[in-house]
Amino acid sequence: MAGKKLWTNNRRVLLVVGLSLGTLIVAYMVYLISGLPSLEQLENPKPELATKVYSIDGEVLDQFYIKNRTQITLSQLPPGLVNALIATEDKNFYDHWGVDLPRFIRAMIKNILTLHLREGASTITQQLARNLYDLKGAHESIFAKGTRKIREFITAIQIEKNYTKQEILEMYLSVAYFGRSAYGIASAAQIYFGKNPPDLTLSESALLIGMLKGPGTYDPFRHLERSVNRRNTVLDQMVKYDYLKTADGEKAKGEALEFLSSDEVAAGIAPHFVEWVRQQLIQKAENYGFDIYRDGLSVYTTLDSRMQRAANRAVEQHLSEYQPMFTQQWNWKEHKDELNQALSMAIRTSDQYREVTTSKEKDSVARAFRKNPAFIDSVKKLASRIEVGFVALDHSNGNILAMVGGSEFKNFKYGLNHVTQIRRQPGSAFKPFVYTVAIDNGYPPCFELLNQPVTLVMADGKRWAPENFDHSFGGKFSLREGVKQSINLVAIRAIMEIAPVKQVIQYAHRMGIKTELPPYESLAIGTGEVQPLEITAAYGVFPNEGVYVEPVSILKIEDKDGNIIEENQPTKREVLSKETAYLMTNMLEGNVNGGTGSRVRTYYSKPAAGKTGTTQEYADAWFIGFTPQITAGAWVGFDNKAIHFTTSDGQGGRAAAPIWGRFMKYVYEDPSIALPVQYFVQPDGVEQDTICADTKKIATQYCPERVMEVFNKKYPPGKCQKHTSWNWREGENSKNSINF
Repeated sequence: MAGKKLWTNNRRVLLVVGLSLGTLIVAYMVYLISGLPSLEQLENPKPELATKVYSIDGEVLDQFYIKNRTQITLSQLPPGLVNALIATEDKNFYDHWGVDLPRFIRAMIKNILTLHLREGASTITQQLARNLYDLKGAHESIFAKGTRKIREFITAIQIEKNYTKQEILEMYLSVAYFGRSAYGIASAAQIYFGKNPPDLTLSESALLIGMLKGPGTYDPFRHLERSVNRRNTVLDQMVKYDYLKTADGEKAKGEALEFLSSDEVAAGIAPHFVEWVRQQLIQKAENYGFDIYRDGLSVYTTLDSRMQRAANRAVEQHLSEYQPMFTQQWNWKEHKDELNQALSMAIRTSDQYREVTTSKEKDSVARAFRKNPAFIDSVKKLASRIEVGFVALDHSNGNILAMVGGSEFKNFKYGLNHVTQIRRQPGSAFKPFVYTVAIDNGYPPCFELLNQPVTLVMADGKRWAPENFDHSFGGKFSLREGVKQSINLVAIRAIMEIAPVKQVIQYAHRMGIKTELPPYESLAIGTGEVQPLEITAAYGVFPNEGVYVEPVSILKIEDKDGNIIEENQPTKREVLSKETAYLMTNMLEGNVNGGTGSRVRTYYSKPAAGKTGTTQEYADAWFIGFTPQITAGAWVGFDNKAIHFTTSDGQGGRAAAPIWGRFMKYVYEDPSIALPVQYFVQPDGVEQDTICADTKKIATQYCPERVMEVFNKKYPPGKCQKHTSWNWREGENSKNSINF
């Protein structure tokens, strides 16, 4: 009886235990299955893919991503890379069905004996499952790790059912993590070597595959020797499994590895341009519904990487000379007001100042900063840093070929772009718009104006008496001489007498200046503020035969499958006649050949035209010019407008023109670009003839001194009325004689 009762009790216990165990098993199975990817996810995996930004010559400028992934096909990869992967990570890849069961069992036995669950025995397919469907976790317990391994096991089998071996390799090499935010071999090739995958050598391929074991541990930038040793291990594995001959393996070990420079890894070669493209893509995302950080777009831009490097080089070389010179000239003791202004601005924008709320606390923070020598020195250095905005355009189609948005382009994060985000006075660089109106109104380049002082009453009632840069005046000067020598009084006389200010504003806007311009005569010497990109594009009208082309940075956007989302064509409009555009080009050539822009010729000797600009107290220096193929503009100045050059070194011809000259020199000498030498073409409506050097009219045979001039056939300058016969001097003497 007692035994029966005991059996009954035991049976109940066993039943309860069995039910509990069964419930736990069912619950665990539910938990296990809940963490597996759905059938739809297996059939249509959607990893977060990086958006790539390409230069016009095919170089990857940068990528936008949360996880930096790029899809790749096996046809895009060198065979050695795939072989290195299989030999190192999964030698039986082509023979198993997702899990290498013998290898898996051996690993599990070892784990049980050591009482430690290791990460070994994962096939490429299992690693893909872990990466593709996020079957992973940090600081997991043994239970969690075991569960994950089972999920990997099941998912790997499902992947093998749905995809071919080739597709599995392609997916794996598109999502595997290589460190430094690089997900996928395409991203890794760019980040470490600045190459596209097909261009990787066997040595480079082996190094990248070796990094898969531990991207941080084998980071070549931090642990080069360790990384190279791991590469050699990969090559040995390839030899061991007959993917490589011993001699070829040894040869690959001896290859030199040339990594991308740390500067280019940090910011790329065109960070300001790329950031500007990113901002445009964010705006476009609302219309197209894409996510630039996840959808793996391909963005094809106008920028030429070779020209960008030329621009970087030109800016860097110029600043390496100019910054030390200015630092030596600028004396903070003589500019206490400017220092106080700079300190106040730095204090107000500091986190410490913003975090406090009461006036007493803010005063306390401000006093502490003003007593901190390190803070004061940092403010001085930042405030006195010379800034640069440089942009180059193909004026025939509006393509932005190069852009340097600031002096700190190597360490750029998200600072000010001095090409697209500033408005500054252009000084004399605005004068060509005045002379354009004069030429279009029928006045030839040889038309003369008085170089005499004027006094004007401004809108506020104040009197304005402008002067020439050298304070000289007197005589008459032609429009051509006014451009060449940048004579202020001639430009002001022009806007007063032959090129009305309202008409100048209309022309400037028509030619591409979008900012509002002041309707005053002072506009003739550049008192209205402009954006560097806009005024540079406006200059492009002259070499482009009177046609304005809107600047463009994005040519085409494709989705991850290569479908075109957007494709852009140049937006053009005719704004000047060919004749006026050529005459202005011809006059601006004079500024480069012997005028205020002649410093360009120190570097560049081929056909060119342009104009300098310098504002009051040398606050802004400009040079904007063009060749028959490229229009480029350089602005040099300071973010803090109270800081400025103190000597004539701040003139546009000295502070900005050398950047332009160096850039053109490097571009036209680059054999990979191979730009042919071209010349400005004179249109049929323009005539060339000799004029009298004295009267600036068409010369007669009796004019003692003659020069060549070009002019619109519709508006000839008329014939010289002074030298009409061989004895013109007698007539001249009789005019000067005194009758009693």
